[in-house]
Amino acid sequence: MGRPTEAPAPDAGGEPADEGPGAVRSALRAPEIAYHPARRSAVRRGPADPVKVLMHRHRDLCERAVDPLEIAAGLEAHGLTDRTAARYRHRDVFSLAEELYARVPGAGRAVRDHGPRPGPGKEARAGWTLSALLPGAACLATAGALRATEGVLGGEARFAVTAAGALLALLGLRLCLRGGPLRAQDGAGGVTLYVCWLLGYVVYGDDLLAQVISGGPDGHWTAAPAPLLGLSLALAPAAWCAHLFAAHSRHRLAGSHGLSEFGAGVRPLLFGVVALFLCALTALLFLAGLGHPGAGVSPVGPAALGALLFLARLLAVHGFPEPAATGLAAACAVEVAAPFLVLAGRLPGLGLLARPVEAVVAAAGPGGVPVLACGIAAFGLLVHASVTLTRASAHASA
Repeated sequence: MGRPTEAPAPDAGGEPADEGPGAVRSALRAPEIAYHPARRSAVRRGPADPVKVLMHRHRDLCERAVDPLEIAAGLEAHGLTDRTAARYRHRDVFSLAEELYARVPGAGRAVRDHGPRPGPGKEARAGWTLSALLPGAACLATAGALRATEGVLGGEARFAVTAAGALLALLGLRLCLRGGPLRAQDGAGGVTLYVCWLLGYVVYGDDLLAQVISGGPDGHWTAAPAPLLGLSLALAPAAWCAHLFAAHSRHRLAGSHGLSEFGAGVRPLLFGVVALFLCALTALLFLAGLGHPGAGVSPVGPAALGALLFLARLLAVHGFPEPAATGLAAACAVEVAAPFLVLAGRLPGLGLLARPVEAVVAAAGPGGVPVLACGIAAFGLLVHASVTLTRASAHASA
């Protein structure tokens, strides 16, 4: 039997090579065809300047930016991190933003050329400090007037004094929240209703729940004005704590060399500001309680509410109103559910519904419900703030 004939080897184009002397030459030319310079250039083809692609993609951001920090914050908001900045041949997002700022001419540079962006002066700080003191001053004056006219004015006159003081406090609160460090854009709907319920519960909620558990409600609910007075006086410390957080965060943003470095520096600042506000709030609640010694209200619940309101406003100021509204709504839901669960537990076969509320009241009194509701909600907002408020994009316009 003869040797089996071998199939001709395919050339570089995929077709079988011709037999004969030309086959040898084709075999020799195959490696040259496989590594042809034209094909190698086709494999390398791509953007020689990756920053140019990013520059065109975010041209509006770069043109509007007044300084490189705004570009860095915008890039982070679009998902760029220090690790992804290496794809653009930069060590971090800040150096990448500096190159984009230098390469893209923008309309905002005229503002930058006249010097750094001016911070709030002493007159501005004095203005929003005064507006933050107005609600507390109105509540303090109302409490003093009611105390001085006790036994002199009738019930209708005292109600008129209380209504006038509440109106003045609301006007001062509106003025405080429309300017200064606590100013925020309109957030999610229902926030005003949530805050009104929480403030109303801190005044009447403990006595209402105690009456419901004891078989009521019956008669009038006893008001506890001391927590409301302390919370209104705490608006000024809240404004200053928010100002300190924004100013120091902006300063750290200007001196940082990476997003992770900035986040690591701002996180303890956030915790420190919250702790400072809690200390000031606790002191004010204690002083307000001295003026109403017979109230017997624990300051823990109002302090938890104050922390919840402060964190919610801080998130809204820096562009996160939805989580703030969620935290307030969760606290309201627990406080609304507590008396209704007790009432529903009176129905045949539904006694199990009232047991959780009764257990909380038995362990910590009626004030345990707002402590639980506001404390858990405030802790959730603090965890969320430790993630969101440590980003550069949260302080781009601070």
